[in-house]
Order: sequence, then C-alpha cells, then structure tokens
Amino acid sequence: MGILEMHLFFRRFRYGDSGVVTVDWVVLTAAVVGLAIGAFGIAGSATQNASTDTSDQISSRALN
Repeated sequence: MGILEMHLFFRRFRYGDSGVVTVDWVVLTAAVVGLAIGAFGIAGSATQNASTDTSDQISSRALN
C-alpha cells in the first residue's frame, strides 16, 4: 500500500459517515434498555411492597 493509497483511505475514512447512524442507534438502544431496567426495578419494588402489605392484611384478618 503506497502513500497515495493510504492518503485516499484516510480521506474516505475521515469524510465517510456510514457508521454514524449505527452508533446513534446503539446509544439510543442502550438508553432505552437502561430506562426499562430502572422502570422494572421500581415497579418490582412497589409490587413487592404491595404484596407484603396485602399478605399482612390477609393474615391479620384470618387471625381475628
């Protein structure tokens, strides 16, 4: 590979934008997945609390 070919390669690499859209989609997908994990974590915690409260209510009424 000669100097001219290297120059053309780097010039095409510098001005090419074919991978930019892929990077945008990867970042966007990572953000969505992160938000979904956070939302499921919060919902899971709230569900666990509601389940425990319901169980306590049923247990206390069954004893009376």
